[in-house]
Amino acid sequence: MINSSSERIAAALRQWIATAPAGARLPATRALAAEFGAGPVTVQQALRTLIGEGLVEARPGVGTFVRAPRAPRPRDYGWQAGALGAPEARLAALSPALRSAPDDAIPLHAGYPDRELLPERLVRTALARAAKTEGAVTRMPAAGLPELRSWFAEELAQHASASGPTPSARDVVIVPGSQSALSTLFRTLVGAGEPLLIESPSYWGAILAAAQAGVRLVPVPSGVRGPDPEELDRAFARTGARAFYAQPAFANPTGALWSRDLADEVLAVVRRHGAFLVEDDWARDFAIDGTHAPIAARDDDGRVIAIRSLTKSVSPAIRVAAIIARGPARDRILADTQAQSMYVSGVLQSAALDVVAQPAWRTHLKTLRGKLAARRDVLVDALREHAPDAHLEAVPRGGLNLWLGLSDDVDLAAVVRACDERGVAVAAGDGWFPAEPSGRFLRLNFAGPRPESFPEAARIIGDVLRS
Repeated sequence: MINSSSERIAAALRQWIATAPAGARLPATRALAAEFGAGPVTVQQALRTLIGEGLVEARPGVGTFVRAPRAPRPRDYGWQAGALGAPEARLAALSPALRSAPDDAIPLHAGYPDRELLPERLVRTALARAAKTEGAVTRMPAAGLPELRSWFAEELAQHASASGPTPSARDVVIVPGSQSALSTLFRTLVGAGEPLLIESPSYWGAILAAAQAGVRLVPVPSGVRGPDPEELDRAFARTGARAFYAQPAFANPTGALWSRDLADEVLAVVRRHGAFLVEDDWARDFAIDGTHAPIAARDDDGRVIAIRSLTKSVSPAIRVAAIIARGPARDRILADTQAQSMYVSGVLQSAALDVVAQPAWRTHLKTLRGKLAARRDVLVDALREHAPDAHLEAVPRGGLNLWLGLSDDVDLAAVVRACDERGVAVAAGDGWFPAEPSGRFLRLNFAGPRPESFPEAARIIGDVLRS
């Protein structure tokens, strides 16, 4: 909407300039004032707007002329190569889970749930209330809002045994999302140039955080049932690593859920080597079948450092997560987070607490199970019908993704490209491996939008694989 006389004049002149040749002279200010019924000052204001947009140029004492289009001159930033030097670590390219897809594409590549699976009404109400709290105008404690820290501790305590440790609010450090948590943990627990054991495949964000921290990744083979404790033991013995990063519940990308026995075996290996287990519990809210007890809930000596994020389950706009740690490790973690971000926005912390403290949050999680199960089953059934050449080793009991194995002779890049051309965005699995991929895989998100289009997407994937 044109809301002033100068904007009205500028809009009319833009239309004239669009058809005028370069170098054409605009009418004089007096003539324009008469034409548009405006004062000279208003006309001059409109001309200054057009000059600022690069459409015309003023020549003092001569007039105002349509500016000739100029080809942009290539910039030379070569000097920066010498000033910056070579990077200490080559960072991975943008994950396929973050790339943009056309609006009309079926997006099976993304890593977030559809907004229909989020507690949108709770989030909007919570943000409005949070704007009225002290957190909107005051600095938060470095470790986080005390009430939110208590909530994280109490939630973990619900899974602890009667004789086990009781987490406290002091054990919790609030951070701006799990990516920040990973960077902090890899710096404080491992350190640049030191080895970190990691499941292979594993979360691409952890691989990126390790590269940023200069950590040396040591892959431990893992699949839909989790890692082999004997392989883990050998990796610790060979490298002397001080930490193992893992996702015991509904891992991204495999969907693996560790059994209680496997968790105990892994924890025993970690203890035997005097190391830490970094437990990324990102998917606890996305359980479909049954529940998962975090390993940190039965850790009595500070061996397990847990990450619990609300970003995916509450809202991508509320980047709030917690690191739960004990002892000197907790103190180092707090010092690092304070140096990196000082504190997390009080508005976001207050909004996150408001959402998870509502009775409607528990109701939302109960209904979420059925919605996730329905979407998962639609995509699984469609793939089995239309893409029998793809192999789904196990149907995940939670999380957001399917991990689809392909034949070794498949050109994965060509498959992704062909699917894109036919309107289905898929993610090549290579980005989830900390070293060379062990095979050809696609990671498909069953929690994305438009589940009614999943059968069509599966049909296209099957056609592409056959061709």
